[in-house]
Amino acid sequence: MSDRLAAILPRGGVHHKGAGPLYHRLRLSLEEAILSGKLNHGDVLYPERDFAEYARVSRVTVRKAIDHLVRDGLLVRRHGSGTFVARSASRVVQPVSCTTSLSEELFWSGAKTECEWMERSISHPSPEEMMTLGLSADNRVARLIRLRKSAGQPLAIERTCISSEFLPDALRVTSSIYSALEDANVRPVRAIQRIFACNIHNPDASMLGVEIGAAGMLTKRVAYLPSGRAIEFTHSLFRGDADGFVTEFTISQT
Repeated sequence: MSDRLAAILPRGGVHHKGAGPLYHRLRLSLEEAILSGKLNHGDVLYPERDFAEYARVSRVTVRKAIDHLVRDGLLVRRHGSGTFVARSASRVVQPVSCTTSLSEELFWSGAKTECEWMERSISHPSPEEMMTLGLSADNRVARLIRLRKSAGQPLAIERTCISSEFLPDALRVTSSIYSALEDANVRPVRAIQRIFACNIHNPDASMLGVEIGAAGMLTKRVAYLPSGRAIEFTHSLFRGDADGFVTEFTISQT
């Protein structure tokens, strides 16, 4: 048992030493093990008690980390059988240093996009933002919302959240969010993004000029500093009737 666990976690700790709750850092370590293929589709996790004893954390910490991975679809619980890896995933690598934001990586066929700022403010984080960025209710975040358009037609709404520790003045961001982070010497080095099919509801439907319930695509992106700390959390909602988009990635060999 210890040999398999040692391939995933160092004994008595987690890989990610950045800020944030212990369960969140444990979750990131397990997520990396799944995305890198150390844990494969159908593999069963060890019981929470054994996992907690090996990692020297509480069972509550282990359960909370697993709960979030189940919610994200990377793990699945089967009553009476245990917790299993839900699916294998190819690791898709794109240098963050070459990008500005997810929506700027997407190009509709023959379209040139433009940006309209909807909000640049400092506020309290939502529960999801607190969990993702490892923040408390007392922290503040820079909230950046922009509407992407092509030829005057709305195409996507991008909502970005960054701890005010790194971006104390949201109005400093005038174009590229990553350029502003680079100016503050806190540019992220990697990111994980997930893509979901969804229906669009108000107020987003009105902003995008589509009917309530229209089909859309939602992406959730989390970017990380070299320390492993999550610095950026972005939701991008795309209308589903666009002509199509293209983005290029590099698939690692590991």
